[in-house]
Amino acid sequence: MENRNTIIALVLMAVVWFGYNLLFPPAPPVQQEQVPQAGVEQQIPAEAKVSEPAQGSTPVSSADNVQVPDNYSDREIVVDTPLYRAVFSSRGGRLVEFVLKRYRQEADEQSPEVALHQVKDPALGTLALQGSGSLPVSNDAPYVVVDGDDRITLQSGQDGSLVLRHDAGNGLVIDRIFRFQADLYTIDHDIVLRNQGANVAKGSVTFSLVHPWDDSQKGDRYGFVGPATLTAEDLETDAVKALKKESKTYKKPVWSAFETKYFITSAIPLEQAAEKVVLQYSNDQIFNNFVSPYLNLDPGSQISLKYRLYLGPLDFEIIDQVGHQMDKAIDLGFFTPIAEPLRLVLHFFHTYVGNWGLAIILLTVIIKLLFWPLTQKSYKSMREMQKLQPEMQKIREKYRHDREKMNQEMMALYKDKRVNPMGGCLPMLVQIPVFFALYKVLMVDIALRHAPFAFWLTDLSAKDPYYITPIIMGATMFIQQRMTPSSMDPTQAKVFMAMPIVFTFLFLNFPSGLVIYWLVNNILTIGQQYMIKRQYS
Repeated sequence: MENRNTIIALVLMAVVWFGYNLLFPPAPPVQQEQVPQAGVEQQIPAEAKVSEPAQGSTPVSSADNVQVPDNYSDREIVVDTPLYRAVFSSRGGRLVEFVLKRYRQEADEQSPEVALHQVKDPALGTLALQGSGSLPVSNDAPYVVVDGDDRITLQSGQDGSLVLRHDAGNGLVIDRIFRFQADLYTIDHDIVLRNQGANVAKGSVTFSLVHPWDDSQKGDRYGFVGPATLTAEDLETDAVKALKKESKTYKKPVWSAFETKYFITSAIPLEQAAEKVVLQYSNDQIFNNFVSPYLNLDPGSQISLKYRLYLGPLDFEIIDQVGHQMDKAIDLGFFTPIAEPLRLVLHFFHTYVGNWGLAIILLTVIIKLLFWPLTQKSYKSMREMQKLQPEMQKIREKYRHDREKMNQEMMALYKDKRVNPMGGCLPMLVQIPVFFALYKVLMVDIALRHAPFAFWLTDLSAKDPYYITPIIMGATMFIQQRMTPSSMDPTQAKVFMAMPIVFTFLFLNFPSGLVIYWLVNNILTIGQQYMIKRQYS
């Protein structure tokens, strides 16, 4: 307790190390658009097809028999809406392409649109379906289009549907029904199993999200990429590296998905369509396998497994409308109670100024005003501690061989002079959660993706391409240090003086939006310190 400056130095070092590990986690491999090798048949891992509970069936009238023509060839059905373009294959009823029309891969307007899934071989498509037991559903079965054209174009306000049918033999008919709404990223999907045979059909059905994966492709270090599953207990995220060693099973999933920093492909099982989800890695692919309960399908009856799919941006406003707690896919971290109000205020400012950079600056000013009294208190405490340095040095010299006595005398001095040795750093520590909360907001909010500010800063979610703002930010930290009263010994002062250099290097690769916040905050702090210094002078 005798040396408040040692505590400050240790706290700052801890903050730097904590911040570095939080802001620079080990980089996960990031999925990039890729075209897997054609001709490789996809197999849903066997473990995903094990199930035990029973589910009843509903009697229905017999469906029309479906005959696959001898000259059958795969068909592609294109669904075109204002939000996306989806391409389904009649081979397996799979989704082979899903492109988001309102998002591009780069800030350049000529950049290709974001593709959540894009493969050439239908055997590698997502939304795969496979059965077990006496439900012989094959993941590459030929389907016939019984409702819908080869091209379904929906204008705003319209909806449409696609029905694919497959005759699996022994009287088992499978319908895959997809329902689309032009203004939503959600797709309702019904898997209807009809037993027109004479015997009971038993088994389970596995519905799979499939994602090509290539470890050689790297992305940025700031966002989670991989499977995410929400259960009744918690949101679980699994690193691909861990799935390569062993699969992961979650019972009664609310939803399961594959997500990147800004986008997600997810499935929500409805009406207990899935009793568990099995996450697996196999043949350079990641599987979110939704396993149905064990089904007993009586002759002349049917069972429907219902899913709601969401393939789109991790946008707070859009995904919140999906329901089923899909908003939890956007993780604001430990400081969510602080981050969420900051996000709302940031968006509020943007509605008036129309520029996300200006909105960040306005938010920074508000935060600085809120912490203004704490900063003044901190500065006052530092000044008082600086005045005590001569007396503190005498105590150190007098009791340099008796640390316990030294501490007692120091505490007596603080009490006599009514000085709190922690008064200078506590206000600073209070601001740390706000920094990390705002960091998360600026990192995950898709509204900042490709959002320009001014001059060379054309993307606030990306680093400054010329490193100008982080260097200026480091310079302002140095100026701020020179204006701050210091009672440190020479060794501590050297460590403290290195902080601007350390922070400059840390911020070189930070999103420019976050650097703007820190830079403006430093400039405001310098102005505040100047005003306080004049007041004390």
